[in-house]
Amino acid sequence: MPKPIHSTQPPLKFIPQRFNPLILKTLHWLLPFFLRFRTRPWLPAGILQIEAKNAEVLAELYQKFQAGKVRFLIAFRHPEVEDPLSMMYLLSRIVPQVARQQNIPLQYPLHSYFLYDRGMTLWAGNWLGWLFSRAGGVPIRRGKRIDRQAIQTARELFANGKMPIAVAPEGGTNGHSGIVSPLEPGVAQLGFWCVEDLQKANRSEEVFILPVAIQYRYVEAPWGKLDWLLSKLEADSGLSVQEIDESANQNREDIFYQRLCRLAEHLISEMEEFYRRFYHQDIPKTISIEASASPNEVLIARLHRLMDKALHVAEQYFGIQPQGNFIDRCRRLEEAGWSYIYREDLADIQALSPLKRGLADWIAEEADLRLQHMRLAESFVAVTATYIQEQPTAERFAETVLLIFDMLSRIKDSTLPGRPRLGWKGSQITIGKPISVTERWLNSQADRQASRQGVSDLTQELQLALESLIR
Repeated sequence: MPKPIHSTQPPLKFIPQRFNPLILKTLHWLLPFFLRFRTRPWLPAGILQIEAKNAEVLAELYQKFQAGKVRFLIAFRHPEVEDPLSMMYLLSRIVPQVARQQNIPLQYPLHSYFLYDRGMTLWAGNWLGWLFSRAGGVPIRRGKRIDRQAIQTARELFANGKMPIAVAPEGGTNGHSGIVSPLEPGVAQLGFWCVEDLQKANRSEEVFILPVAIQYRYVEAPWGKLDWLLSKLEADSGLSVQEIDESANQNREDIFYQRLCRLAEHLISEMEEFYRRFYHQDIPKTISIEASASPNEVLIARLHRLMDKALHVAEQYFGIQPQGNFIDRCRRLEEAGWSYIYREDLADIQALSPLKRGLADWIAEEADLRLQHMRLAESFVAVTATYIQEQPTAERFAETVLLIFDMLSRIKDSTLPGRPRLGWKGSQITIGKPISVTERWLNSQADRQASRQGVSDLTQELQLALESLIR
């Protein structure tokens, strides 16, 4: 999370992709360190082990790609910020090992181009853009209606690049290993464009999209650290801290769940009053919902109403109408805020008069503050009423509690601190069945409407494929 913005900024320039094999080799060498000590070198609580199912599918696709028979895109789940490290380990360690075991000849190193959110360089620093560029990354502005330069670059690499391309079709992390957020249509559209580009060039490669799921499990369930973190959140929110009796371990999940619901209800009530009083939002004390609804469902309904009001406050300021689901609205707000902060309409900020510079700084600072309403809502886009009840595991408790930690951190601090590390984790990567885009493209060429429907159908097929891989 970047420091608060107090002045207008120059435009966000496109960062060209400049793949450098030496940089990739260095990253491969440093990968074990990154996995274990990604954010805090003094705290050993990262990813301890990575396993993959069906890695031979990926090895065979790489063999065919290198033989000029196929083009393919890796569509990977993106629950956590560690996902790129898991994917790099998959390609640099697991797939080569499986290929050797099954006598699948490959040219090394194995890697892929990838799309990344341009906003990552804002909170991490410009060095990340330099590194991602040399690692084969293409930045994309998620909320921009059409990021032509990024899309055109990705399209060119998909059809003609020396490596496959990897994209997270959810568009961002949702903090849940067990929930796939609604997919954006860009991956399917890139697939259709690749087929079109190959057809125009009279090339015969078949185009595939490969679904890949990533899930995380703690090596040892971190109930003790979860108790500590919940106690911290209770204290920070003004609640009395509930001590857990060690003799009640047989009801541990129930106790944690009750504490979590108590904390969530308190925070929602506080935020409802905040928006009611200071932003003049109409938030009734009760909510219209079926009488048979469980307390959980009522709580989630209140959360979603609160998220809607938070987004509405930002949308009112930027003068945009709410369209689409929560994720769509967050993306549009991000782009609207950036247009006020990173001013493409100012040729030379330093040449502005003191008056105009002061006004531009004023607008940038206020836009940054308004975007915080969106960030609060963005943290909870995947939260459901039954996620923990379906599987009351330490992982699902941790995912939910860490989202609350993010929310409180945004409110308390000027910058978002690194998340507390609850323990060593394992990464489970599951590779699905390749989806032939070429077949679906050939079946959708009747007219433009059929083509649009083809993209929609392919997106839905990919959604179902990813969901099936995490069950």
